[in-house]
Amino acid sequence: MLKILGKPTSINVRKVLWLCDELGLPFELEEWGSGYRSTEDPGFLALNPNGLVPVIRDGDLVLWESNTICRYLAGREGRVDLLPMEPAARARVEQWMDWQATELNNAWRYVFMARVRRSPAHAEPSLIEASEREWNQRMLLLDQQLARTGAYVAGAAFSLADVVIGLSVNRWRMTPMPHPELPAVMAYVQRLEERPGYRRHGGNGVP
Repeated sequence: MLKILGKPTSINVRKVLWLCDELGLPFELEEWGSGYRSTEDPGFLALNPNGLVPVIRDGDLVLWESNTICRYLAGREGRVDLLPMEPAARARVEQWMDWQATELNNAWRYVFMARVRRSPAHAEPSLIEASEREWNQRMLLLDQQLARTGAYVAGAAFSLADVVIGLSVNRWRMTPMPHPELPAVMAYVQRLEERPGYRRHGGNGVP
């Protein structure tokens, strides 16, 4: 059986848990990370030298990086509705997955650490404000994209891009900071809330 190593409150672990729900894929969760077994354990570092969750074990295969894991599982299950085979359609999904991992994540990191994690190392007011502005700017781009598609991030159909970005939208909504009105994003959240997997793993309010 597929093994997922991580904690169910981690945003990146929840990507994988939600996807497994979409795929109807059974798994065993081994709890690692803050509050559970330490990812600095030599046994864990042998699987992921970065010391981060999630990690999966699928037979002899070990994978880390949550978006890569999602691509692998969708591909393994032949779910071309979530990750198309046709190059242009696949690229549209993957560009938004990559945007989530680079542009969107880098924007929210400082203010999230300050306002949610209460990190003493992230207490500079000017940097908090800059992170807020950048995060909201990225969310405005997402709102514009969703207004164009009228449905989901990469087009009319739900895809892997929505698994990874849907969780990021939840984080944005739950972080105490000014939020501009983004009607397409709010309509998008309502669509996601129709999915049982999102209700279990994406919209639970846990940052």
